[in-house]
Amino acid sequence: MPGPARVDVEGWGWRYAGRKLPATRDVDLTIEPGERVLLLGASGAGKSTLLAGLAGLLGGSDEGEATGRILVDGQDPQTQRGRIGLVLQDPEAGIVLSRVGDDVAFGCENLGVPAADIPARVAEAVASVGLAVPFDRATKALSGGQKQRLALAGVLAMRPGLLLLDEPTANLDPVGVAEVRAAVESVVAREGTTLVLIEHRTAVWADLMTRVVVLAPGGGVLADGPPDRVFAAHGDALAAAGVWVPGRPVDLPLAPPPATTDAVLAARGLTIGRDKRTVVASGLDLGVLRGAGTVVTGPNGAGKSTLALTLAGLLPEVSGEVVADAALATRGVRRPSRWRSTELLTRIGTVFQEPEHQFLAPTLRDELAVGPRALRMPAARVDAIVDELLERLDLASLALANPFTLSGGQKRRLSVATVLAASPEVIVLDEPTFGQDRRGWGELVGLLQREIARGRTVIAVTHDADVVRHLGQHRIELDLAAAVAGAGAA
Repeated sequence: MPGPARVDVEGWGWRYAGRKLPATRDVDLTIEPGERVLLLGASGAGKSTLLAGLAGLLGGSDEGEATGRILVDGQDPQTQRGRIGLVLQDPEAGIVLSRVGDDVAFGCENLGVPAADIPARVAEAVASVGLAVPFDRATKALSGGQKQRLALAGVLAMRPGLLLLDEPTANLDPVGVAEVRAAVESVVAREGTTLVLIEHRTAVWADLMTRVVVLAPGGGVLADGPPDRVFAAHGDALAAAGVWVPGRPVDLPLAPPPATTDAVLAARGLTIGRDKRTVVASGLDLGVLRGAGTVVTGPNGAGKSTLALTLAGLLPEVSGEVVADAALATRGVRRPSRWRSTELLTRIGTVFQEPEHQFLAPTLRDELAVGPRALRMPAARVDAIVDELLERLDLASLALANPFTLSGGQKRRLSVATVLAASPEVIVLDEPTFGQDRRGWGELVGLLQREIARGRTVIAVTHDADVVRHLGQHRIELDLAAAVAGAGAA
């Protein structure tokens, strides 16, 4: 069926297998063809679960239990192949093939689009999201933000009647945010596509949307209507529930000037890359101030995540070196890349861009205990650390849940907590506020401010301007010139 899709959600809910409480329930919603809906709610309210249900991606009884029903154009979403396009919260989950052009073309090929039409669709989609890389570029070589653009391009090339986007700009630089916003606007204007979008950057999208729907944490719909009307009538309640309401900043102190110019970590003539064959950036000379908040900023593809992993000792230097000061060094060894894992545990803790990459245990409680147990802390001390972190990051009610069943924002808070549990002297975080509602963002940033006040060093890779304002006592800005030079050196 061509044209925009209609959506009917009738008393719908979903409980994941192994969880006592549903992720969401009692959702009643009708979305007319061509409507553009901004789906909001506190972290854990079930936004991503509802999007997965709309896409027909939730499995059978072995994965969970559904109540009510969802219809797209009057049919079960699972039967609507090609009518529904979904960009997941984790862009890597949507990557299928090893080359950029092939991956964007994959959906079109599966839908039986005539072969002669596919190259033009691919080129148009890639250009619309600003993914300026060769079509033969390896998908595994893309940065997190580039992967996000790739996932969106693959869906846009299919030209679906229902477009579902889960945090489509979360890991993008400001230019990327503007390009993705423009690409989505162009598609819905040209095709009339029905759009349902989850995004904590409400100010970026509010004027494009015809409607705001807010899910209540306990189930059902908290608010529904035109954006201006919803924010005006329910602004205070929404902010209290964790929704990012435009024009309402979080009440936290701005980052003060650093107290010292001493560097706890320093890079000299540094060239970085994920391996010796693929250089990302070169010619880097920089320092990380001891006991301060350092933010690493710059455009997608400049090498921010690779630099963070190199500073953390998890990637070896391609050339040059990263050295720690004498107080952080161990066994007389000053290069973190040469430390043992147990030595890194108490010295430099790392929060990866993809939270799932560091989960090891079947429950949140066990996950938070991994580091303290590795350090052979007494059981009572381990329990005290775990209980405190669960409470501070609003995860206590999920203590026995499997980490992989959490929402994106909850996974991010857990990944930060797992590092804090070992009390490292330096904390390295890659996009620490990704997927956070207003309340979770404030808890995370406030917690990191307190860690800095206690004398710890925080390094945060971020595109979040508010993180820069509240944590950025010192700033390292990478640019594409260094990245281009590095790529040429490869």
